[in-house]
Amino acid sequence: MDSADFSVLNTCIAWMEQGRRVALVTVVETWGSSPRPVGSWLAVREDGQVVGSVSGGCVEDDLIARVRSEILPTSRPQSVLYGVSKEEAARFGLPCGGSVRVVVEPQPELAGLKLLLQRVADKRMSLRLLDMASGHFEIRDASRADQFRFDGATMRCVHGPRWRLILVGAGQLSQYVCQMAMAADYQVVVIDPREEFAEGIQLAGVEFLRDMPDDALMQLGIDNHTAIVALTHDPKLDDLALIDALKSPAFYVGALGSRATTAKRRERLRLFDLSHEEIGALHGPVGLYIGAKTPPEMAISILAEVTAAKYGVPATQRRDHAESAPSACAVGEG
Repeated sequence: MDSADFSVLNTCIAWMEQGRRVALVTVVETWGSSPRPVGSWLAVREDGQVVGSVSGGCVEDDLIARVRSEILPTSRPQSVLYGVSKEEAARFGLPCGGSVRVVVEPQPELAGLKLLLQRVADKRMSLRLLDMASGHFEIRDASRADQFRFDGATMRCVHGPRWRLILVGAGQLSQYVCQMAMAADYQVVVIDPREEFAEGIQLAGVEFLRDMPDDALMQLGIDNHTAIVALTHDPKLDDLALIDALKSPAFYVGALGSRATTAKRRERLRLFDLSHEEIGALHGPVGLYIGAKTPPEMAISILAEVTAAKYGVPATQRRDHAESAPSACAVGEG
């Protein structure tokens, strides 16, 4: 659940506690170039007030009118499809060939939503199973391997941080990366045993560990929903983390440093039991080349590259045309 959908859940509960009638809308299927992914939320109040989005604004007006006039007075969830034909896609402003199916719950259970909110706030992964025939749903424990599913009879929604970002280093850059990663719904862990960073990251929701990086990674357990980024600029710490990270199923492993620093790092890694392919999986210099010069800009470049890896999108740093410009991830390097 990203920060936008967390806001939808919060607002939906607040409205219902005020005695307002609310319908909860969930994207369950998309085809073509639909703007919002499955699981995206929209809440519609009986007076037409809304929070959230299911299409980036394309179909919301029609959907709100339909919810208020046809669906809110009912008691069972309904499935609504937009954009089947090119004509309808054009009418609703969907990209050519795009379409979206949503499930509308006219009377979501308040107690269940409050339980879900608490579990998400506690960073507990949860599975919400909605029975389309009755409108009843239950909350179960979930894992990162669980996926969103809809078969017409049951909707299975995964809530909570399905993706995890582990940062080695608690410096200023890590602060900004943490903030952006949490907004993007990552569970964030920071590892730094250095005494000067004993107070850790002062951000609610960030787990801080003072163990050595290799011990911490073993304790945390790395899966294919985990990204690991080394940001200390201290080879004694970064390399410890990278040796284990590159052998793990992590979907992304990166390290801060210029191209010269990265080349030296790769040479050091060859001294350990790492294959050519494992060393080649290292993203360095970390982040996309966007001309970043400040820590917040560098954090944007790092999260951009992690996001590309998360979705399997090829990303090119394109540094060759800017040989004279400093690398975004070499800023501050002595």
